[in-house]
Amino acid sequence: MPQPTVPPLGDAPTFLDFPLCEDLAELEPGIAILGIPFSYHYAGDQSPWPQDEAPAAIRQASPRLSVAPEHWDFDVGGPVLAGTSVPVVDCGDAGGDASDPGAHYDCAEEAIRQIVARGALPIVMGGDHGVPIPVFRGLRDQGPITLVHVDAHLDWRNDVGGVTEGYSSPIRRASELDWIDGIYQLGLRAQGSARAEEVEAAKAYGSELFTAYDVHDRGIAAILERIPDGGTYYLTIDADGLDPAVMPAVLGPAPGGLSFEQVRQLIHGLTAKGRVIGMDIVEVAPKFDVNGITAVTAGQLILNLIGTTIRAGYFD
Repeated sequence: MPQPTVPPLGDAPTFLDFPLCEDLAELEPGIAILGIPFSYHYAGDQSPWPQDEAPAAIRQASPRLSVAPEHWDFDVGGPVLAGTSVPVVDCGDAGGDASDPGAHYDCAEEAIRQIVARGALPIVMGGDHGVPIPVFRGLRDQGPITLVHVDAHLDWRNDVGGVTEGYSSPIRRASELDWIDGIYQLGLRAQGSARAEEVEAAKAYGSELFTAYDVHDRGIAAILERIPDGGTYYLTIDADGLDPAVMPAVLGPAPGGLSFEQVRQLIHGLTAKGRVIGMDIVEVAPKFDVNGITAVTAGQLILNLIGTTIRAGYFD
């Protein structure tokens, strides 16, 4: 296979001007940011697909997040990098293009496999919610993994119109992997592609389902208590899992979603109770953004994971 990554598409800068890593064989233990913009679409989907532009938009917005890395960030209780030499790099985007999502997924899977083999923690910017599917596959040697999923929607469809690896199916595909051991889904509300049969399939698997209203009523701390301590966690965040007042640039906005503070608390809680081995933020549709707030919010969640994992000594 050729080099599985290419420099950021669309002439975008790197995220927060972190160094660009063009050869994954040169990665050191630390943080590796990766864009996976393309995915399988369904009949009737828009063309071009708005979420394809998300990695570039988040990178473009990232200078608004930080004046300088040594400045104090109150989200993490100090400078994000904590004065350490932990490397944080941008690996660009998975290779391929929108015309061949299968090849793009293959590049993404190989990129994730190489990133984790080098002891780095991948942070993925999608793309729609189909793009974590190759990420899950690339983590096959890291299990058992507890999957934590923030989303308004269940994402348990086996297929939509014969497409099995699109944005309605990532959690169903994850449930089929031997190295995924436990799924927790937070923020569910309103209607999506799930029918009664998908809800029953999720429950039969043993997925723990928490509506957004469960989270609002009980708090993130109570949800974290249900997730086993000492685990290995992967966090997948669909932008529409948050309230559209916080992340308006989504195709499926639903009032009543999680707040930024709740998702921030989830990131900090998971980092403290076990080991987070990766995170993705998907379903940002930049053309619907308002003052770039969705891209900025996505970027600030990324900074929270970077800051908390460094402070937790993940790379010591």
